[in-house]
Amino acid sequence: DTRNLILLLPLKDDNPISSFPFVTIGIILANGFIFYHQLTIDGAASQRFVYQWSAIPYQITHGEVIHALPVIPLPLTLFSSMFLHGGFLHLFGNMLYLWIFGNNIEDTLGHFRFLLFYLVCGLSAGTAQVLSDPNSTIPMIGASGAIGGILGAYLLLFPSARILTLIFIFIFIKMVRIPALIVLGFWFLIQLLNVGGGAISNVAFFAHIGGFLSGLVLVKLFQPQSAVRRQRR
Repeated sequence: DTRNLILLLPLKDDNPISSFPFVTIGIILANGFIFYHQLTIDGAASQRFVYQWSAIPYQITHGEVIHALPVIPLPLTLFSSMFLHGGFLHLFGNMLYLWIFGNNIEDTLGHFRFLLFYLVCGLSAGTAQVLSDPNSTIPMIGASGAIGGILGAYLLLFPSARILTLIFIFIFIKMVRIPALIVLGFWFLIQLLNVGGGAISNVAFFAHIGGFLSGLVLVKLFQPQSAVRRQRR
């Protein structure tokens, strides 16, 4: 299965920014703080915390609580679930992608527009996952869907930006700079292959796809006219 034999891991991009990405950094810190909180409470309390703040498709579509009673209205868990993670690698991978690609989108959209864009992409991603399996009782957590929106936006706005990437092909490992179009196009292809191949996994691939497509579609709507005029010159 080539999906498991080929991996592109982005490390940094060569795309400069003109403003400090404090929203991107704030989101990373918020995710880190909440994950630290998950680690510092005991097992039963940690599980209850996840159930209370995660998005569970069955609960959202049926309006019935099947695990711990949520602290907020069930539809709003689509937002709170974006700040929970299932482990350190889950958190690290998401935050790495957010740091590499998010700062340029924040620089392009502006701080407030970027935050709104991030949340809307996350909502779209979560909705896509819920609609794909409305009877699922598995808690949906992670920022992957919202970050998928960032990746879609980056692909549309900066397809030629060079990305320093660690490539794993079988036992071959090499570090190269390749266009964002290849790195992010490959990422999206993997999501499609996992869905099309009927992969059984606890990964919310429909959320990844929904987030990516929403980023592609929505980024131009969020982009200030001044930034659009600069790109046309």
